Amino acid sequence: MDRRLRSGIFVAAMIAGLATAPAAAAPAPSTDGMLAAMQRDLGLTAGQAATRLATEKRANDTNLVLRKDLGDAYAGGWLADGKLVVGVTSTGAATSVRAHGATAKVVSRSEKALDTVRFSLDRNRSTAPSSVPGWYVDVPSNTVVVLSRADATDAAWRFVRSVRVAADAVRVVASDESPRPLIDVVGGNAYYIGSGTRCSVGFSVTGGFVTAGHCGRTGATTTQPSGRFAGSSFPGNDYAYVQVNAGNTPVGAVNNYAGGRVAVAGSQDAAVGSTVCRSGSTTGWHCGTIQARNASVTYPEGTITGLIRTNVCAEPGDSGGSLLAGSQAQGVTSGGSGNCGSGGTTFFQPVNEILQAYNLTLVTDGGGEPPGGECEGSLTGNLASGASAIQPNGGYYQSTGSGAHTGCLDGPPGTDFDLYLQKWNGASWADVASATSPSPDETLTYNGTAGYYRYRVHAYSGSGTYTLGYTRP
Repeated sequence: MDRRLRSGIFVAAMIAGLATAPAAAAPAPSTDGMLAAMQRDLGLTAGQAATRLATEKRANDTNLVLRKDLGDAYAGGWLADGKLVVGVTSTGAATSVRAHGATAKVVSRSEKALDTVRFSLDRNRSTAPSSVPGWYVDVPSNTVVVLSRADATDAAWRFVRSVRVAADAVRVVASDESPRPLIDVVGGNAYYIGSGTRCSVGFSVTGGFVTAGHCGRTGATTTQPSGRFAGSSFPGNDYAYVQVNAGNTPVGAVNNYAGGRVAVAGSQDAAVGSTVCRSGSTTGWHCGTIQARNASVTYPEGTITGLIRTNVCAEPGDSGGSLLAGSQAQGVTSGGSGNCGSGGTTFFQPVNEILQAYNLTLVTDGGGEPPGGECEGSLTGNLASGASAIQPNGGYYQSTGSGAHTGCLDGPPGTDFDLYLQKWNGASWADVASATSPSPDETLTYNGTAGYYRYRVHAYSGSGTYTLGYTRP
C-alpha cells in the first residue's frame, strides 16, 4: 500500500511479527514525565516547571469563575508572563476582574461577538481560497485572525468581505502553514486500523477511547487494543470513539514516554497561554502553550472548526494523541504544520466536545476522592460536559413547611460541576439558590417556605459521574 494517500494523510503499515507481552501491573501515574518535557521544550528547571503548573492552575480556576460571573461582558482570558489577563467590554466588569487578582483589559468585542465572526467564516468555509489554511479567535488582540499565504492576502480579504463580517474584527496574517492530518498517530499507546494503518489512543473513556476522526470511519475494526469505531466525524470535526472488546481495560493515564504515566484527573478547559504537553508515538512528549481556542483550519479533505491551536510540535504518527494541561485532558491531536526539529503549529480537537457528542465518560485516575466521598446521598448520575440533569430522578419533591434545604454535590475530580435549587412559582421553575464555584463539589443552603422544589446539576466543564445528597424541612 502506498504510504502517502492522495488526500495527503500519512499512514504506516503494521509491523509483522509484533510480540504480545503478558499483562503487567501498571506503574503509578505521575506528572514526572510532563515536568521533564517542560524542562526540555521550554527551557525550565524542575522547580520552575512545577511552579508554572501550580500558578497556571490557580489562574485557570479564576478564569472559569470570571467567565461565569461576567456573562456577556466577558471577552476571553489568557496568560501573559504567567499572569491572568481577562478581556471585558465594560469598566464595571474590569473592576470585578481586578477584585479577583487578575489584570483587566477593556475591549470592544465580547467572546460571544468574536465567536459570531468565527462562526460566519466557518459557515462559508467552502468559499475560502486554497491560500487560506484557517482562522482562529485571538482573544489577546480581540480579533479573529485569518491566515493567508503571504502572496495571497488580497484573496483572503476578498473572502472576509464576501462573508460580510466587520472588517475591524478581522486580521489577515501571513503564514506559511500547510496543515495536514497527522495520521501516523498514538496518544498513549499505538493501535492499528483495518489492514495495518497505525493511529493513536487519545484518552480512555468508559468502554473504550477517543481519538482523531480521520483515523478511521464508523465500523472500522482495530487491533492492539481490539475493537471498532462506534462513531467518527471528519471533516467538519475531527473526532472518533472506539469501543474496545472484552479483555482491554481503559486506564485514566497517558504514556509519558519516560517509563511512566501521567494521571488524567479531569477535562477542565485551560486558558489561552496555558502550558500544555502532548503525547504521541512518533515524537513522544513535547510541550508548548495554547495560542487560541475556537480555531478553524482547512486540510486538503476539508475545514475543521472549533479546534485548539498550539505551538506544540508534532509529526505524522502523532495524530489522535493526548493533549494535557497538568492533569486535565484538553484534546486529541488533529493535524498541523512543521515538525519537532524546527517547531510548528498543531491543532487539537477539544476532548469535551467528543465526550458530549457521544455521551461518554472520561476515565480518570489519581485525581482525588471518588464521587460520594463528601456527600452521603443516594442520588447519582452521569453528565457530559455542558449537560444538565434534574434531581431527584428527573422529578421534584414537596416541602410542607418552612425551613432549610441543603444540597451537597460531589462531582468527578478535575471538573467544574454546579448545583442549583429551583422552586415552582406556579408557572415555571425558578432558581432560588445556587453554588457555582470552579470546583467539582458544591454545597448550598436555602431557607424556604412550603412548596415544590428540585435540584439542577450542571456540568459546566468536564464530564463524569456525580453524587447528590440533600435534606429538606
